[in-house]
Amino acid sequence: MLRRFKYLSHITLGFFMAEALIVLALVTCCLLASRQEAWQVLLSVTLALQIALFILLYFWLARPYWRLEWMIGLFLDGYSLTSLDNSNLQLSPVTERLTGYVKNELSANRLLKLSKRQAQYRALQNQINPHFLYNTLESIRSEALVAGLGSVADMTEALAVFFRYTISKVENLVTVEEELQNCETYFRIQQYRFGPRLRLNIQCAPEDKEVIYRCRIPKLTLQPILENGIIHGTEFKIGAGMLTVKLERTAKLLTILVSDDGVGMDEHALSQLNERLDQSGRAFQEDKEDAGGGVALVNVNNRIHLLFGEEYGLHVFSIPMAGTDVRITLPMIQSNRELPSGEVLL
Repeated sequence: MLRRFKYLSHITLGFFMAEALIVLALVTCCLLASRQEAWQVLLSVTLALQIALFILLYFWLARPYWRLEWMIGLFLDGYSLTSLDNSNLQLSPVTERLTGYVKNELSANRLLKLSKRQAQYRALQNQINPHFLYNTLESIRSEALVAGLGSVADMTEALAVFFRYTISKVENLVTVEEELQNCETYFRIQQYRFGPRLRLNIQCAPEDKEVIYRCRIPKLTLQPILENGIIHGTEFKIGAGMLTVKLERTAKLLTILVSDDGVGMDEHALSQLNERLDQSGRAFQEDKEDAGGGVALVNVNNRIHLLFGEEYGLHVFSIPMAGTDVRITLPMIQSNRELPSGEVLL
């Protein structure tokens, strides 16, 4: 038991509780010495000083320290350190240097560059040469046309367009229109597998379409969510499945709702997924796969956090055997200059 008090947090709590006991003892003494005026005055003054010291200990030492520990705990659970900027904590110079160093090491720009390096390394591992891939697909398409296999030629062309967008287009931000075109290309490829079982519906108010389609969003925001809905929702459903992408806007926000009418997920799995989405940064720190299909959503959510801030991102709603909705909240951005930090585009 005593070994636990080697930690500063327990020592702080011990001193705070000891001060509370002293104040309680002085109150008791004042009550017992009520008939001795001199002792009562002395004890009253001492009590007042102890109460003042108690308040100072709480507001100047215990409360800031426990708040700092709480924030460090949040950081260790996967949240960012941006909340420390608005905490009004009077940190020591060494602690400020430490938090500054950690925030710099885990900055959006650094994490995005790290994710790019990981992608490049994986591409080298897989020996993917984009030009070789495109030339090969074009050769397959040509042979299919010569042989009169129109469906094979169309599927090969769609696959080439999809890979060109995914691999060769290196920008972090693209227009909504470009992202939707990529979703339609991906859906076209999937239809060769599912046929009429799979349908896609894109909804956008006509009066908002021009503005929304010009908005800029992270590349590959929608396609991984559509893929997730097909693999974990529609594929296990009996009968036809509908995928819906609904786009809406306000003066400052762009909201995209990606829905499927698949098998959905239970309350426990939904709670776990949303808990992971509430955290940020882990997709770039943990390189692991998840059979539950949550990694794609978490990666999309983390890129949104890094580019725009933690007030934006994904939230999932689901009802078993009824379907799943993924709500994406983004800022209304028309150009790269409107980003909080232009460095993340490098």
